[in-house]
This record gives sequence, C-alpha cells and structure tokens, in this order.
Amino acid sequence: MSTADDSERLRHLRDLKAQSLLGGGQQRIDDQHKKGKLTARERLDVLLDPDSFEEIDAFVIHRSTDFGLEKQRYLGDGVVTGTGTIDGRTVFVFSQDFTVFGGSLSEAHAEKICKIMDMAMKVGAPVIGLNDSGGARIQEGVVSLGGYADIFLRNTLASGVIPQISAVMGPCAGGAVYSPAITDFTFMVKHTSYMFVTGPNVVKTVTHEDVSFEDLGGAVTHATKSGVAHLACENEVECLNAVRKLFSFLPSNNVDDPPVLAGKDDPNRTEAKLNTIVPENPNKPYDMKDVIHAIVDAGDFFEVHDLYARNIIVGFARLDGKSIGIVANQPAVLAGVLDIDSSVKGARFIRFCDAFNIPLIVLEDVPGFLPGTDQEWRGIIKHGAKLLYAFCEATVPKITLITRKAYGGAYDVMNSKHIRGDFNFAWPTAEIAVMGPKGAVEIIFRKEIEKEADKEKALADKVEDYREKFANPFIAAGRGYIDDVIEPSMTRPKLIRALSLLYNKVDSNPKKKHGNIPL
Repeated sequence: MSTADDSERLRHLRDLKAQSLLGGGQQRIDDQHKKGKLTARERLDVLLDPDSFEEIDAFVIHRSTDFGLEKQRYLGDGVVTGTGTIDGRTVFVFSQDFTVFGGSLSEAHAEKICKIMDMAMKVGAPVIGLNDSGGARIQEGVVSLGGYADIFLRNTLASGVIPQISAVMGPCAGGAVYSPAITDFTFMVKHTSYMFVTGPNVVKTVTHEDVSFEDLGGAVTHATKSGVAHLACENEVECLNAVRKLFSFLPSNNVDDPPVLAGKDDPNRTEAKLNTIVPENPNKPYDMKDVIHAIVDAGDFFEVHDLYARNIIVGFARLDGKSIGIVANQPAVLAGVLDIDSSVKGARFIRFCDAFNIPLIVLEDVPGFLPGTDQEWRGIIKHGAKLLYAFCEATVPKITLITRKAYGGAYDVMNSKHIRGDFNFAWPTAEIAVMGPKGAVEIIFRKEIEKEADKEKALADKVEDYREKFANPFIAAGRGYIDDVIEPSMTRPKLIRALSLLYNKVDSNPKKKHGNIPL
C-alpha cells in the first residue's frame, strides 16, 4: 500500500473525527450556548481531569429509515461516551448531546450507554451520566422505549456495586427520568434542567392545572418538594464541580474502601465552644451544622439533600482523612423531629453508605416522630420503619453521639446500641427517656396533680424531679446502652479513635436473597 493511500485514509479518519466533534453542527452548538448551556463535550472537559477523556463509539450512527431519518445521520448519534479520570481515578461517562435530535434516545444511543455501563461493571468503576435529552426518539417507536428499559436494567443491577451519579443538565422527561431516579445521586441546574413524567401541556390537558416547567419539574422544585434532586446548582460548572467533590468521598466500587487523604487537621483537636453549644433551655434550638463543622476535618462538610426534609442532615465529610457519612437530627428545624420525608431521606443515605463501605456518624437530638393525622394517614409507620430498617441492616462502622434529646421510639431508631450501634456516646446534656419530662409527668402523676390546689406548681415540681432522675445519660450508661459520657470539647478525638478501632470491623446479616424493606 502506498504512502499516498495511507495519508488519504488518515485524512479521512481526521475528517470524520472533526465531524463527530461538531455533533449537530455549529449552528446548534451556538443555540446551546445562547441558552446558557455547555455542549456535551464541554461538560466532559469540566468534569474530567485535563486530557484524560478517551472516547468510545464516536462513529456510531442510528439505523432507522422511517420518517426521513435515513437522510439525517450524525456520528455519535446524540451521546458522547467513554472513560476519563477524576483526581486520577477512572470513571465511565456518558454525556447526551442536545444538538443531535434534541439528545433523544434511539436504539443506537441506548446501546452506547449500555456498553459503557457493562464495561464499568466489569472493571469496577463508577458511571456518571450527564443527561440532556428530549426523551425517546419518537420516530423509532418501541425500539427507543426498549433502549430505555435496557438502561434501567443495568442501573438496577449496578446499584450497590458501583456508584452511579446523574447530572441533569437539560430536559429529562417521560421514561428518561427513571434512570436518574435509580442512580445514587441526582444533581440539577437551576433554570435550565427539568424532570417530569409528563410535561406542563399534558398536565393541563388531563388535570386542567396551569403549571410552568420550573414549578412542575425544575431544580428547586425537586430539591425542596419532591426530594428527587440531591443538589440544585446555580450553573453547569458549579454542578460538575460538585460531582467531582462528591466523588472524592466515594470508593470506586463496593469492594474498595473510600479514598483516604493525608490528614490536614489535628486528630487531637478539641473544640471548647462545643461545651456551651447546647442551650440550657431544652426547648431552645441550636444549629447541628455548627457541631458538624466543629468536628470534621477543616470544617469541610459536603451536604446532600440540603433543601429537602431539613429536619435531618445527611452528607459526607472526613475524620483524620477518612471518608464518613453523617446523619444528624437538626433541632433548628421542626425541633429535629422525624417525619416521613426525613425518614426516607435518612434511610436512602444510610443504605448508600453501607453499600459502599463508608462509616456512619450519627448525631442525635430527636424529640420523637411527628404526630398528626397527615403523617399517620400518609404512612409514618412504614416510612419511619425504613430508617429503622436501614440502620439495622447496615454493617459498616456505626457511631452515635447523643447531644441532647433521645426520646421514645426515635431513640431506638437513631442507631441505638440495641440495633448494632458500635460505639454510642452522649454529652452530659443528653436526655434519654420514653418521652419528654412534661409529657411523662402528665401521664404518671395526673391524678396526684389534680388533687393539688396549685396545679401549675405541682406540675413544675414533678417535671423538675423527673428531669433530674431520668432526663440525663447516666441511667442508659449504667445499663451499658451508652459506652461513654464525654465532654463535648473532646468529641472529635473521641470519634477518630473509635473509628480507628472499628477499621477492621466485620459484621454480617443472615444469608438471604434480599430483605423486604417496608416500601
């Protein structure tokens, strides 16, 4: 073969490569930019380490010949797939290209995504999907629907095996929403990304409701009302950087340990301000995030679901360089009470951490479960049981610190010693009881108080007596339900030493196909 032939073939290859980089063409790229959105490839440039992306299937085209599609063939067919690195660690990625058929999913498009998901499972690396799609490609009919189902199956089989992260960068409608919903974390971008099963027009036709795209399925809606989005970001760059940061806490798969970073904070650091952070008045709130920031390495806490069910806090941090998952009641919101949304939020996070070997730190200040007909009728019993179930089945290291209230069934649920909490600590301000002092006294001494002339004083005296006797951590400590009552200022070094002791922890559940969590 001549050199001329070689150079001609190389030119042809380079021409095709250049063509594939343009997606649906420069005009559509410009349109994408006018909307304030990056292209599929620009997003990968932000997400991945520089020059680390290796593309797979750049030359794939669709095979449809109906409705004139045979005249519209674009290399890559609306999705860019391949591998890259984040902080030097391998990830598999797909990035849907809205400039090609609106990013709609075809048979070939789905096959590309399925291929990288299959490869990710073989090598034990995470999958990150950047979603920007108008949904199934209507012209392909059931074939495109089948493509979605192929992806859903892989999402499900990969769940708990490799981390799966979804960033919704544009519209995500119909069947397209279920893949992000199955993945572990879903990030959205304010004002440019949407998720809904049916759009505003269909909603108006069926229910006669007038609703905007933003109100029906925007980032803020899903971050605050539905809980579908774990994070609502201001722009795409912020979103992609948040994905990078989240990944820094996670292992690559379910048999690896999370990455350990060189400690940048003294493991023996104490915090005197924690000694006074809990108010003298047991009914006065304080911000549990102040406790978290004081304890973790360099005060760095990556919160997820920060706008949803704010009476419970979940997120990632480090203690002495090691990744931890934090689950904390938030007394500054609804007094930290557990309700349906906070129970589901906590349970989902706990199960993720357990699947991926991330130790759990539980900070407890909970007065109980939220009463009322709304909660009971909507199933607080079964939803609260999800949180209980998640803690019970988790075999990763689990450490609980009770800062103040631990009342009733909520005491049991929040990783008590009775459900395999490994180390359970309390501050001297902890109140561990069946219920709050006032409620308990009104039940126990009701008849006695009714006989008194000054009922209010009698009630107050009994409450004070009850508080002194029961609303403290020492009865539980005397039983061994609390391993130690510690000075708040010593919390960080105490937790770090406990985590170190649990480094080689081995625990297991009975052999079974899977449990039946109360859904």
